[in-house]
Amino acid sequence: MTKRRVAILISGRGSNMAALIQAARAPNFPAEIVLVMSNIAGAGGLESARAAGIEAVTVESKPFGKDREAFERAMQDELLKRDIDLVCLAGFLRLLTPWFVQQWDGRMINIHPALLPSYRGLHTHERALADGVKIHGATVHFVIPNVDAGPIIVQGAVTVHDNDTPDSLGARVLQIEHRIYPQALRMVASGQISIDGGICKNTVTTATEKTLISPAS
Repeated sequence: MTKRRVAILISGRGSNMAALIQAARAPNFPAEIVLVMSNIAGAGGLESARAAGIEAVTVESKPFGKDREAFERAMQDELLKRDIDLVCLAGFLRLLTPWFVQQWDGRMINIHPALLPSYRGLHTHERALADGVKIHGATVHFVIPNVDAGPIIVQGAVTVHDNDTPDSLGARVLQIEHRIYPQALRMVASGQISIDGGICKNTVTTATEKTLISPAS
């Protein structure tokens, strides 16, 4: 099996990065994590990646100021040097320009802590609690120029408790993130996902009939 070469872009400690690295250790996983790249020197995830035997580099965004595309071209050079096939964003705290997104059209995925298309952007747990929703979760999607709006690959949900805080709800959602991001990467890397009219289709299996009702009676 030829494994797809994957780069993970981070800005912090990279807990989703760690979940992807762990999953990719399986012999039958169709992707190999070959690079972790951060826009912030000293990001905690860099040392974690090196400890796992993965090359970790920094391309600092700060020296480029407001020239976002120049920064992205520096990143692109590093990605091309390593023959990267797929890019995973894992807590990468930069808005990407249409130029960079186009370079990786259909080959860059992101995880978002909400059930898209609800709660795009920041502070998703606070907003979900303020709205009184009973189900919350996380989404893995392809990246397009519009933020948090790309075709949805996988979603996972949790129940919302009456006594939840943003921190407690976020902790449960993070557990879901660590489960669905490796699943999404597996599906994309294996060619299991096709995009039809802006919607992801699973070409191998169908969804199981499971229902989540909250609150349970």
